[in-house]
Amino acid sequence: MPSIAVLTISDSTVAGTREDVSGPLAVDLLRAALTPDRLLHEVVDDDPGRISAALIRFADHEAIDLVVTSGGTGISPRDHTPQATRAVLDYEVPGLAELMRAVSLQKTPMASLSRAVAGVRGCTLVVNLPGSPKGVRECLESILPVLPHALEQLRSGAGH
Repeated sequence: MPSIAVLTISDSTVAGTREDVSGPLAVDLLRAALTPDRLLHEVVDDDPGRISAALIRFADHEAIDLVVTSGGTGISPRDHTPQATRAVLDYEVPGLAELMRAVSLQKTPMASLSRAVAGVRGCTLVVNLPGSPKGVRECLESILPVLPHALEQLRSGAGH
């Protein structure tokens, strides 16, 4: 059973002006699909240092298998999630981000504005999701079929 963390990135949620809907949705979808033995959920504002620090803590200190972020993947000047994620990754897994964009592009051309990334730090898979509930559902559902295999590969250190 994997351990999972969901990190919501939202200035307005931290400020108390908007309820976090996307993070709990990601938690519910991941719990149903992967039946984790541990599932954490936190919220941080869109500050690159806080995002990176949370990702490092989850990967290095909490030994989380999968970290899913929600929010901060667009092109707004306050969207820092992809940069903060790249800064802490050992390597990227571009196929996951490409798959999410391809599926989302079938529903909206706005998906082409997503800068979401996916990659690995140590043995932890990190995946950026959009901040909208619709985007979270579409993107997670697109990659859920490959996540068990990806997590198993990271845990075992083996290939095929």
